[in-house]
Amino acid sequence: MTSTTKLGFGTAISLVVANMIGTGVFTSLGFQVIGIESGFAIMALWVLGGIIALCGALCYAEIGSALPQSGGEYHYLSKLYHPAIGFLSGWVSVTVGFAAPIAAASVALGKYVHNIYPHINEIYLGIGVILVITTMHAISTQFGATFQRMFTLVKIVIIVMFAGFGLFHLPQHSMTFTADTEAWKSIFSSSFAGSLIYVTYAYSGWNAAAYVAGEMEDVNKTLPRALVLGTLIVLLVYTVLNYVFLYSVPIAELKGVVEVGYLSANKIFGNQLGQFMSLTIAVLLVSTISAMVLAGPRVMQSMGRDLKGLGFLSITNKNQVPFVSVILQSAIAITLVMVSKFEELITYVGFTLNLFTFLTVLGVFVLRWRLKKISVKPTFKMPLFPLPAIVFLIIIGWILINLLQQKPKESLYGLLTVLIGYVFYLLVRFKNKTSV
Repeated sequence: MTSTTKLGFGTAISLVVANMIGTGVFTSLGFQVIGIESGFAIMALWVLGGIIALCGALCYAEIGSALPQSGGEYHYLSKLYHPAIGFLSGWVSVTVGFAAPIAAASVALGKYVHNIYPHINEIYLGIGVILVITTMHAISTQFGATFQRMFTLVKIVIIVMFAGFGLFHLPQHSMTFTADTEAWKSIFSSSFAGSLIYVTYAYSGWNAAAYVAGEMEDVNKTLPRALVLGTLIVLLVYTVLNYVFLYSVPIAELKGVVEVGYLSANKIFGNQLGQFMSLTIAVLLVSTISAMVLAGPRVMQSMGRDLKGLGFLSITNKNQVPFVSVILQSAIAITLVMVSKFEELITYVGFTLNLFTFLTVLGVFVLRWRLKKISVKPTFKMPLFPLPAIVFLIIIGWILINLLQQKPKESLYGLLTVLIGYVFYLLVRFKNKTSV
């Protein structure tokens, strides 16, 4: 690959920010307030989600600086544990890890537009957006990266404007953010743990830059900076946005609603301008879809390089774009748009992905233990080790256990996906052995 196709810090951090700021923050609050009505507890939920993501980013930054190749968890887990564990994480990324969030973002985009223009079919619109973005990213990495940087910058500017107007809005309802007894009860409730899956889903993407590490300029510096700084930016944005949502819309109106941003925009700007802002939010989701279409195929490409049975996934065009993987991922996403329910999709994806981020963060201990035995050395070491890793593992473990209890169907679907992936791994490994 020539140097002209390398991704710089601007693209790397825009990839992190764009992956994170998307479907979750504009849709999930309506599900959280069903079980939690305390403003303080809701804000604590989002701050805690940001802390979890930051702890994870610090761990990934250290691992990624020692193993600076594209592929994310697939590459890390293969090196730190066993190729089978890496394959399973790659399998999850290929089947649902990126495709399902692309589908969820497309469905959310369609819902926002459909609220304003009821004659537009939300499903067809979502599919159309996926097809257009897929075409761009399948042609050229540079073209896709430029598109990504531009849309991410527009996204940040519009969100800052939205939040700024929201903070000066005088609501017609009262909302308290007091840390009273009821608020603390909510924080230690099962509803709080269950709601964390929506928040961790909203923050998912903090590891996005790791998937394209092999295509970065000066990866040992660029990757840690992009992961940590991008996560900090999103933590601030999410805290302010959710404050504005709660401040502007009564909780009773938010319950069970997907288009939270639409309701808030109508309260802040009035109906006509609110509709315009809702369309703007829909446009912002284009950046989220684009970021995942760019990052996800790099996992498939890495798997294709390592496994002969999946060699077709590593096929690139003249611009070094793994276009087969780009197209395959989007085909899966379009299928999910047509067959899945939004809430179940988020829970299923959140549970499945958290399994492998848990194992990856645990891998930082494996990395440090193995440093004397391997030639690679991390150029970045997390501060306050091992505290960030321990915090991440305890909270994510708590979430996974609560999901198994509260959402057994979606959780078991996640485990079934992993099991099917293991069977597929055995088949691919057998094919590799027989072809030697």
